[in-house]
Amino acid sequence: MKKLVATLTIVLSILFASPAFAYTVKTGDTMTKIARENHLTLAELAELNPQIRNLDLIYEGQTIHTIKQKLKPAKQKAKMVVGYSKVEIDLLARLVRAEAEAEPYRGKIAVACVVLNRVASPAFPDTIKEVIYQKRQFQPVQNGQINKPADEASIKAVREALKEKRQIARDSLFFYNPTIATSRWLDSRETTLVIGHHVFKK
Repeated sequence: MKKLVATLTIVLSILFASPAFAYTVKTGDTMTKIARENHLTLAELAELNPQIRNLDLIYEGQTIHTIKQKLKPAKQKAKMVVGYSKVEIDLLARLVRAEAEAEPYRGKIAVACVVLNRVASPAFPDTIKEVIYQKRQFQPVQNGQINKPADEASIKAVREALKEKRQIARDSLFFYNPTIATSRWLDSRETTLVIGHHVFKK
């Protein structure tokens, strides 16, 4: 009987424990403070918590979601595309514009696929934002081009990369323009495909 009670206690504690992606509001907390401490913008935190209509009105003991769960397709909300938020899609589209504005449309899709491949790879961070802002990875982050708005072609390319064109850059984790690249370390890696001026590598 004691074993049964102990087992039930463990199961119930797992079922009803606060999830790791939730934060409980404490005295003195603000949405801005919570966002900063979780490396989010206020807009990103607000998007993760649509139940909070007034960002200036939170109370002690309230649950704030700080990490987006990647939802399975059957359970996605209308604002989600294959588990990614509008904020992430916009960020990826801005990178695509900055990296491949003058490249063929297929090349834009391939650049988006590289980022998505990294998210899926154990060798890289787990979110689009973390992959893009990983140190010394993408030139547009360093020169500020990432902050410019995405164009329609880049947004469309990202959406296709998230759906039917996901395999265009299969296995590709890197891309570069060998004509203008100052670092040559990618030369020795296996080439997966070439589109326009970009060479894609494993």
